[in-house]
Amino acid sequence: MKKIISLLTVAILIVTMLAGCTPEEKSVSTDGSTSMSKVIGALGEAFEQESGIALTYNATGSGSGIEAVSAGRCDIGLSSRALKAEEEANGLEATVLAYDGIAIIVHPDNPVKDLDLEKIAKIYKGEIKNWKDVGGKDAEIVVIGREAGSGTRDGFESITDTKDSCDYRQELTSTGDVITTVGSNPDAIGYASLASVKDSVRALTVGGIEPSEATIKDGTYVVQRPFVLVTKKDAKLSKSAQKFFEFIKTDAAKEIISETGVVPAN
Repeated sequence: MKKIISLLTVAILIVTMLAGCTPEEKSVSTDGSTSMSKVIGALGEAFEQESGIALTYNATGSGSGIEAVSAGRCDIGLSSRALKAEEEANGLEATVLAYDGIAIIVHPDNPVKDLDLEKIAKIYKGEIKNWKDVGGKDAEIVVIGREAGSGTRDGFESITDTKDSCDYRQELTSTGDVITTVGSNPDAIGYASLASVKDSVRALTVGGIEPSEATIKDGTYVVQRPFVLVTKKDAKLSKSAQKFFEFIKTDAAKEIISETGVVPAN
């Protein structure tokens, strides 16, 4: 019996060597930001075609992704906000993959085209409650946002200086839900990753600046945040995860990142 087991073990090792990778090299697990679904999906598909290594994506939100990598439940956490000081102190580090604009979105029929940062903040804090006060029709503003722990919410509230003071009508758990809700309500306003915006909503200009790759890159569009890959500082990456980090530095990966509507960090 021992001889048979030994022969089976040798056979498995030979097959693995011929395949060119160990079992741990066959996949990379990621967990986190729903806003990063488009860019991670595109990069994962290209990475698998090039390397034969699958990249899995669990869309749970930035906070959950950070917790998952910290607890060792995934190779890479995905966050659409910068790491907090306490998270870095707990042994996590961030690699910025790209920069994304947070679009301020309304229903396509809404006549309002532009809001400055101050008016956006006042709307979200409940200080401006009617569209007529910002050049729109006489209708109550329905304020839509993301759930606590969302990287998009954290980024938006940090930029608009509205943290812990927003008066939300609804707090939704994904970028897609925000877009769907705003797209079905002519009186709603919301925020979402620019890369995820669809024709069912319209992105406002902010202070006269349209959200685009060019305005995100030059910093003139101010409502923007990083897309971050989160890993443990002192833990060695698996070979497959290391290969993914090498892949995202290539010119091909940068082109893919740009095609998804966000700006490559390097």
